[in-house]
Amino acid sequence: MKILGKVVKYGDNINTDYIIPGRYMVLTDPKELAKHAMEGIDPSFIEKSKDAIIVAGKNFGCGSSREQAPISLKYSGTKAVVAKSFARIFYRNAINIGLPVLECEDLLDMVKDGDQLMLDLRNGKIKNLTSNKSTQAQPLPEFILDLIKIGGLLNKLKRTKG
Repeated sequence: MKILGKVVKYGDNINTDYIIPGRYMVLTDPKELAKHAMEGIDPSFIEKSKDAIIVAGKNFGCGSSREQAPISLKYSGTKAVVAKSFARIFYRNAINIGLPVLECEDLLDMVKDGDQLMLDLRNGKIKNLTSNKSTQAQPLPEFILDLIKIGGLLNKLKRTKG
């Protein structure tokens, strides 16, 4: 499974309040949440989010366990998030909704905003198509790839019952 997109770069400790500020927790429509994705740290994100691959530092998604954070990113047009590390609950929430997340220690230093990336989720290979440099991320296990392909855990459960 391969993903193409453009880099939107952030640093360390991007918390869930940066991803989707608490004042929007009253919204239930994912498309409405998406309009406010990353508003806490980057008010212009929504203009950059179509086909974006967020590349970030350590501890992406730290803070609260709000599942609206990965939902807002997915519905904003973000194709994937690659970070040095993730807060565990954010990581699992992202997988549960079918948003690809990869851990890669050195990608942040190899990219700049707007670079074109190709992610190969199966083997963890990441290629910066702009600079022609490659690196290796932690590959995703088959069961996670399956969840991403079908759009998340709820879709898997619907298929199992149907």
